[in-house]
Order: sequence, then C-alpha cells, then structure tokens
Amino acid sequence: MRVLVADDSRVMRQIVVRTLRQAGFDWEVTEAPDGAAGLEIVRQEDPDLVLSDWNMPEMTGIDFLRAMRREGIETPFGFVTSEGSTEMREQAEAEGALFLIAKPFTADTFRDTIEPFLA
Repeated sequence: MRVLVADDSRVMRQIVVRTLRQAGFDWEVTEAPDGAAGLEIVRQEDPDLVLSDWNMPEMTGIDFLRAMRREGIETPFGFVTSEGSTEMREQAEAEGALFLIAKPFTADTFRDTIEPFLA
C-alpha cells in the first residue's frame, strides 16, 4: 500500500510515518510539505491513501481534499491534525474525508481508526 503524508512540519511527517509503522502499517510512504505539493503527488503517483494535516501554507488540508474531489480524484483521505473540533470533524466528513485523527495520537489510535477502512 502506498500512502502520502502531507504536513508542513518535517518532524510531524516523521512522527506520522513512525506511528504508522508502530501500528503495523509497513507501507510505502511519500511526503509532501503542503497541500499544493500533495496534490501534484496525488496526480502523478496515485497513492492508496492520503494522510494530511489541516493547517498548512500554500494549500490547507481541507482545500487539498476539495481540489482532489473537484478533479474527480477519489483517493481515500484522512486528517491527522492538532485540532479536532466538532466543526472541523463535520466539515471534513462533509467534504469526503474518512476520518480525523487529532494530536496527540498513539499507534493504537492509528490502528483503530484506519483499519476499518482497509477492508
């Protein structure tokens, strides 16, 4: 499985990748520093899953998701972000995100949240 991790913090991208591995997901990972770069990678590489931060420069995570859907790209998409308000969760769901994992998170959180969507 190929996953794209989009976050403007290199350290946070590394933490997400490490947490995926700890959760037992030994996937091929590509990284993007923002939504605009992520969109280009999705267009070129067609990953199996996108994990994106919400707040990023250039293009936010929600705008990244909207752009993908406008282009007819239906790649499964989830947020891994520092905020998890009810409003953000509702907006993410309305735009087609599968889930929103709020920081801080654990390997168990990743596994419990992502596994149901892998069937």
